[in-house]
Amino acid sequence: MIINVVKVLFPSALTFFIGLLITPILTKYFYRHKMWKKSSRSLSKTSADFVKIHNEKGEMNTPRVGGIIIWLSVFLTIFVIYLVSLFFPSSLTEKMSFLSRGQTIVPLFALLAASLLGLIDDSFQIIGKGSYAGDAIIYRKIKIAAIVIIGALIGSWFFYKLGVSSVSVPFLGAISIGFLFIPFFIIVMLAVFSSSVVDGIDGLAGGLMAEIFAAYATIAFFHNQIDLAAFCAVLAGGILAFLWFNIPPARFYMGETGILGLTITLSVVAFLTDSVAVLPIIAFPLVATSGSVIIQMLSKKFRNGKKVLIVAPIHHHFEAKGWPSYKVTMRFWIVGVIFSILGIILALVGR
Repeated sequence: MIINVVKVLFPSALTFFIGLLITPILTKYFYRHKMWKKSSRSLSKTSADFVKIHNEKGEMNTPRVGGIIIWLSVFLTIFVIYLVSLFFPSSLTEKMSFLSRGQTIVPLFALLAASLLGLIDDSFQIIGKGSYAGDAIIYRKIKIAAIVIIGALIGSWFFYKLGVSSVSVPFLGAISIGFLFIPFFIIVMLAVFSSSVVDGIDGLAGGLMAEIFAAYATIAFFHNQIDLAAFCAVLAGGILAFLWFNIPPARFYMGETGILGLTITLSVVAFLTDSVAVLPIIAFPLVATSGSVIIQMLSKKFRNGKKVLIVAPIHHHFEAKGWPSYKVTMRFWIVGVIFSILGIILALVGR
């Protein structure tokens, strides 16, 4: 039991410190090469209310690829622990390695594939030329299509390789959905990705994601998926290292390479722990963020342009009402902690 706790917590702490060490080096590179957007959203068709709260100056002078710190520190931690077990073989060093085919290879693949896809998207935004820099709809569709392909590949692996064709619901047990599991997997992945709009205030996305992955680390631990628990804890550690430098004023933004990698990986982790049913609870702030955008769009379409919120997503609504951004962030963090605890309880007690 004690060694399992160490196996989960030690790599997380190691990832945090690796993140702190590599950040100054990466930050200099980000600023030297001006890795930020070259055109602001406020120059396109945005509402006057959004323009009032939008930090155009910060967006145009702050690197948008800070997510690299998260996934690079995760991969470095895995690599360091693997090298130690390879060159200093013992029962302890082998036990500490959490790279396993059954629990961590697939979420690691998801993290790498989605993060690189996000990095490509960020790179086009940084170059700032052509219609892509203007966030044209066609390129959003291409990105969504890429996510669908990733979801189809991973969902097929679950269905054909692992034989997973059901979804567990707390207190109800497993509900078999057969081949529909694959499209269901894709829908969940797209739904979680839609919450990426939460990355709009310094520190908001980082704090929420750290809480969510810590919650899933707890669930995986009590499900005796120790390798997966360590992986989730390592992600939380990498996010905290990013958050250390993302407290207002942010030194860099997470960007698509961060938020896309994290949301896609979160989907995979939810299915691996057989706790996808409690994902909307654990990730409630993300659900509220995505839902607020949908509600705003539907309201404007079916109510003759009338809006429910001053600005969507909902965190910008509170900013437009006069809340300081740090107040919005910290209150979202608090709500995130409460719902994470509720989700953990449901996942463990309702099993």
